[in-house]
Amino acid sequence: MNYIEYHFITRPTQPWTEILIARLSEIEFESFQETPEGFKAYILQDFDDESFVQEILGETDEAQISYEKKKIEPVNWNEEWEKNFHPVNVDDQCYIRAEFHAPRPTSLYEIIIQPKMSFGTGHHETTHLMVQYILEKDFTEKSLLDMGTGTGVLAILAKMKKAQHVVGIDIDEWSYENAKENAARNHVAIEFLKGGAESIPAEKFDFVLANINRNILMQDMSFYLHALKDDGTLLLSGLLDSDEKIMINFVENFGLQFVSTKYRNDWIALEFKKNED
Repeated sequence: MNYIEYHFITRPTQPWTEILIARLSEIEFESFQETPEGFKAYILQDFDDESFVQEILGETDEAQISYEKKKIEPVNWNEEWEKNFHPVNVDDQCYIRAEFHAPRPTSLYEIIIQPKMSFGTGHHETTHLMVQYILEKDFTEKSLLDMGTGTGVLAILAKMKKAQHVVGIDIDEWSYENAKENAARNHVAIEFLKGGAESIPAEKFDFVLANINRNILMQDMSFYLHALKDDGTLLLSGLLDSDEKIMINFVENFGLQFVSTKYRNDWIALEFKKNED
């Protein structure tokens, strides 16, 4: 299969790299690689439509964005990520590795993934922060909704921590399929759904996790809160530290109580509590 590579230059780099990746993932782009000046995005040649790309770029006048595109030769993507994928150790409690890495028996939780083209390997700060939150919480007999599940690593960890019912949702086909594979690889039973916030089941959850980006989080907040039980916990990430006050004020306006922030480099994760009616 032949792919087209788009190399985007964004000024400023953040948050526009994250915003553009989120938008491009909605129109058949399958893989993204961040670069110092922006990122590279890959799409099958048969699905490439440059007019859609230009339409997305025209949605903002707050950043300077340019790109170059080229056709690339067929690539064995699994081989490529295997060259660069290293195990992730989160606080000596959770060890995320591929099948070809040696086990780490001292870790309390070990997750084996084959990320392919999906997000959420644990390397990015936002996933790392969410793993830290999950490690702190008691999920015994609890239910959890994981929005933007990516590789499924957060849902898998919650299930390992004795969560009773876990649902993971992702709009990306590759992520949806990959998350199912990774759950089976780790011998946990998780319900995965393909879609966006409209795919959230008609039930209430003790925990709702959403690791996406600020625009989508704000757009879909009412869906998340509708799915959250009274006294439930909402965990948000995919946010820059500059988003902290904006997001806290935004979520508090829905009646939730801000609990804490976790920081890693320029990224944050936020915890909120839904008060009982």
